[in-house]
Amino acid sequence: MISPGTTVRGDITFTGHLDIEGEVAGSIQAAAGQEAILRIVEGGKVTGEVKVPHAMINGNVEGDIHATERLELAERAIVDGDVYYNLIEMAVGAKVNGGLRHTSNVTDDLAVKREAKAVETPPSS
Repeated sequence: MISPGTTVRGDITFTGHLDIEGEVAGSIQAAAGQEAILRIVEGGKVTGEVKVPHAMINGNVEGDIHATERLELAERAIVDGDVYYNLIEMAVGAKVNGGLRHTSNVTDDLAVKREAKAVETPPSS
């Protein structure tokens, strides 16, 4: 648990259940092949990419979300980034300032996104 008033700077890899009530400046991801649930409560904030099987969000995320199993966006959720999901539940009032992309294979979507960025950014001379 990241308590209210606490700020963590750096990337987090976890298993089990992680509750964010404070702030995280860095990416959050579940350990490969592990069950994991991320919950960001109202007042909680993540600035970075999120890659988890299951996320329940009622706070703010500034970055892309990759939910390989299920994503729940509650009425006060605000996402500034693209959302990649298998199953999604979105309450009235939730806001997504980015794209929504249904996917059953996140690995393929990440590869497509990397290729698109590579095309957009020409090599420097």
